Amino acid sequence: MKKGKIILLVLLGIFILFLWFNCNPFNEKGNTGASDLNVLDSSELIKASISTNQTGTDGMWYSFWTDGGGSVTMGLNGGGNYSVSWSNCGNFVCGKGWSTGSSSRTVNYNAGNWSPSGNGYLCLYGWTTSPLIEYYVVDSWGSWTPPGATSAGTVTSDGGTYNLYRTQRVNAPSIQGTATFYQYWSVRTSKRSTGINAAITFQNHVNAWSGKGWNLGSHSYQMMATEGYQSSGSSNVTVW
Repeated sequence: MKKGKIILLVLLGIFILFLWFNCNPFNEKGNTGASDLNVLDSSELIKASISTNQTGTDGMWYSFWTDGGGSVTMGLNGGGNYSVSWSNCGNFVCGKGWSTGSSSRTVNYNAGNWSPSGNGYLCLYGWTTSPLIEYYVVDSWGSWTPPGATSAGTVTSDGGTYNLYRTQRVNAPSIQGTATFYQYWSVRTSKRSTGINAAITFQNHVNAWSGKGWNLGSHSYQMMATEGYQSSGSSNVTVW
């Protein structure tokens, strides 16, 4: 009788283990589900990295443009954050901001990483039409201080002094195709510290430009941008 009871208990134990294995939510099927979830996460990350010319939204409006030279990848990290990695680029500009700009907007940002090797700009960047204007408020740069022209004056804003410039591009890429247009520049006289919250009161620059007869038109897009020219580097910027 004892031997029979032992055999019965063993069989009962095997049966319970069988039921547990097949009903347990953490069995192989559950693990497969978790593995599938990881794959989905990876694919989302892949979708969030772009390297072709486009605009869109990722919690905030973004733009990416490159002339195709070298390697440039923009990470769309959700909300106002983006990252860029570039190597031996031609020319590119990308960032996050607003599909329609505003002269009265104060743009806040934090550049947690700003590491250009060569020519690059960390800037508020945008366009207007009628007239067609490309504008820059440059807070930091790489090895070369833009735009390589003679300053037409200065403006003090947000705790720093900016040199003012107006340059002209002839038969150059624009938001209206190949065109001839002016660029307005405010370039900080010394590089702004990064890794801290910073603000650009754009109205101060608009007023300074207007005082010289450099008027903007109807706003197209406006963004806190990373631009690179024949250089390498990386950046990580949050905009709000």
